Amino acid sequence: MLLDKTISELKIGLLKGEFTSVDLVNECYRNIKTINPKVNAFITIVDQEIALKKAKEADKKLKNANSLLLGIPFVLKDAYLSKDLLTTCASDVLEDFIPPYSATVYKKLEDAGAILLGKMNMDAWGHGGSSENTDFGPVKNPWNLERVAGGSSGGPAAAIATRMTSFAIGEDTGGSIRNPSAWCNTTGLKVTYGRVSRYGCIAYASSFDSVGPMGKTVQDCAYILETIAGRDPYDATSSPQPVPSYIQKLSESVKGLTIGLPKEFFREGLNEEIRNSIFFMAKELKKLGIKIKEISMPLFDYGIPVYYLIGPSETSSNLARYDGIRFGQGRENFSEETMRRIMIGTYALSAGYYDAYYRKAQQARTLFVREYQKALAECEALLMPVNPTPPTKIGELMSDPLQNLLADVYTTSQNPVGVPSLAVPCGFTKDNLPIGAQIVGNMFSEDILLRIGFQYQQVTDWHKKYPILK
Repeated sequence: MLLDKTISELKIGLLKGEFTSVDLVNECYRNIKTINPKVNAFITIVDQEIALKKAKEADKKLKNANSLLLGIPFVLKDAYLSKDLLTTCASDVLEDFIPPYSATVYKKLEDAGAILLGKMNMDAWGHGGSSENTDFGPVKNPWNLERVAGGSSGGPAAAIATRMTSFAIGEDTGGSIRNPSAWCNTTGLKVTYGRVSRYGCIAYASSFDSVGPMGKTVQDCAYILETIAGRDPYDATSSPQPVPSYIQKLSESVKGLTIGLPKEFFREGLNEEIRNSIFFMAKELKKLGIKIKEISMPLFDYGIPVYYLIGPSETSSNLARYDGIRFGQGRENFSEETMRRIMIGTYALSAGYYDAYYRKAQQARTLFVREYQKALAECEALLMPVNPTPPTKIGELMSDPLQNLLADVYTTSQNPVGVPSLAVPCGFTKDNLPIGAQIVGNMFSEDILLRIGFQYQQVTDWHKKYPILK
């Protein structure tokens, strides 16, 4: 199957004429037709003839173009605006919204010659860790259709795992790329805040949101990030920091690097099989010449409270625009989870409670910044779990709002700080459910994280395993 190949292998095959972009697109649509009815990953599927027309144009340009992603098919989380193509953010509030312009990340990929196949299912507005909080039906985990795919970027992860696409663009506010990547056995990168433009991204929490790549491998993520990163005049929060060649840096030595294991992330509450898999991953990294060091991050327990005060406060402000005046939909079209977050945020921002809740959360956020700075002053990166448990059964998290919040317990503290985090497959449970780990680094250290992840994937094969749907 062509879609088993990495982006690098696809690029080489296209240049050598071993297959065409048309072949790739046709294979994607065959897989979509067979698999999507089982996993429900797509909200909108681009007409095949439109995609094939772009594939034919790409095939004509291949020999004279230097684009990393020319002719490669991809999908977008439905939180990104796409001109003239339905964009819903998985909510009935936007069930018929056709954007007048495209998000910068989509425009960059279009300009690079990548071919959009569709817009993907997700937790509505990014509110959730399971892709069940959607008005388009839950995304099912391709490794076990009775379980969730993770969220909120569950559709993109499920599509990559089942080879319905080559890569995807997700969005991470508190684990929304890393969580489904770990639960679907794919690779995903939460970038440094501002590394990739957020222009045209429907906001959940504006100071947390980050646009990032999702792929089969770390190398795939490097190819994508090199294309989409950089300053954008339309996004004042995008960084002017130069974009390095992430691809060239993948093979640089990791010998002598130090990775910290924060002991607070491995306490009670973490599934034993996940803990053992990450410790085994640490041993593999040690064989590569990396030093493993136990460290302490005592503020860890405050991650969830800080995230779930600031995040809902910002979403309360961001979603106020969808009041039925502009988009013609009543507030009753918001899901229960979204209404819950709006009410929490509005309460935290209200007179008499602002100082007690929101201001305190922002002060604690500053302490988290210092905590990460301290930890990363003695280590180049940190190794942590992504999820506390394997993928849950459909309905479990939706019936317990508190457990729904705790699904992101290990991924919420990085977004308030703005640091990058790379999720990679590192094992399976005895029930054949995927396990992922995250590698966290200093701001703008994506090259180091990708290097560590890439060299780990050179000596392991967890990332090569994919589900067989019957």
